[in-house]
Amino acid sequence: MTLPTRTAASPAPAPRSPAVSERERGGEPVLSVRDLKTHFRLDEGVVRAVDGVSFDLYPGEVVGIVGESGCGKSITMKSILRLVQPPGRIVGGEIRYRRPEPVGEARRRYKPFEADLARLPPQGRRMRQVRGGDIALIPQEPMASFSPLHTIGEQIVEAIRLHEPMPKARAREVAIAKLREVGMPSPEQRFSAYSWQLSGGLRQRAIIAMALACNPSVLIADEPTTAIDVTTQAQVLELLKRLQADHGSSILFITHDLGVIAQVADHVVVMYLGKVMEQGPVSDIFHRPRHPYTRALLKSMPSLHSEPRVALPTVAGSIPHPLHRPRGCAFHPRCPDFMPGRCDVRVPALSAAGGRSPVACFLHHDEVEGGGHDA
Repeated sequence: MTLPTRTAASPAPAPRSPAVSERERGGEPVLSVRDLKTHFRLDEGVVRAVDGVSFDLYPGEVVGIVGESGCGKSITMKSILRLVQPPGRIVGGEIRYRRPEPVGEARRRYKPFEADLARLPPQGRRMRQVRGGDIALIPQEPMASFSPLHTIGEQIVEAIRLHEPMPKARAREVAIAKLREVGMPSPEQRFSAYSWQLSGGLRQRAIIAMALACNPSVLIADEPTTAIDVTTQAQVLELLKRLQADHGSSILFITHDLGVIAQVADHVVVMYLGKVMEQGPVSDIFHRPRHPYTRALLKSMPSLHSEPRVALPTVAGSIPHPLHRPRGCAFHPRCPDFMPGRCDVRVPALSAAGGRSPVACFLHHDEVEGGGHDA
């Protein structure tokens, strides 16, 4: 089957740095997720919200996780941070975090560290140190993340002192410096402002400043551009790219917006109903998509070439109820390339067969989940 090149509706990925990445160099990932499974046991049955997800995040890299609402993106993020609440729990897999070798002044405060976060107690001392210190979250709703009863400065200071014991006056200096770094106008004055006194764009900058307060090696951005206007969205994306370049941080960028991913990501993970359908370099995903779901997502995107007043193509059907997962490939009821007796019987493995980027689709290989081949 001949696969289409990038469609007119899909944006071209932004040019990447010519420097050889840690992924290309064969270095070690800072975060390695393997066969992660997070299930919710309800009275009606078990919801497999995350069902065997695997991917790597390398130093200085931006990995985008994309998919429709309900595909498991945010539960994957909560699993990494050990924030999944009952009745949900991690039932299998590995979340291996490797703290990079500290440089400069940080050598005196931090030591190299490696652990499987899935095995750490969620409220234990080590996990609380990682959460916010090594791996920080930029949440989807800054308004809901800040307390309306305390100034943003007080809350950033509290976050700093939670991970790095220091006098309050020194923590205040650091907080103001972070606010200045993210482009907050009049940072000394904004330090004493409440979240509800700020515009949506300034609240987003404040929450990014809080996430950066302890110089994390990994930033998880959960739909950071969802609730802001297009102009502010562009400013936030530029800010994140600049901060990532300045600090060398790794970013896990979670969104449903492939247009945003085209601007910021180096590597893309496409999820559907708790599973990874396809992953690979951003140029491969946008120019040479392999999975029918990825191609459908790209075709549904608007572009400057879209015909005015003409409805955009949509992904046929809707995501099945998580308690009624289809047998075989989860996408087969909506797939234009559905093969009866195959796609609705066996689950394709996520395989890099043929030397290409990994894809979970019988159009490209006959490997099935759990080992073996489809007859």
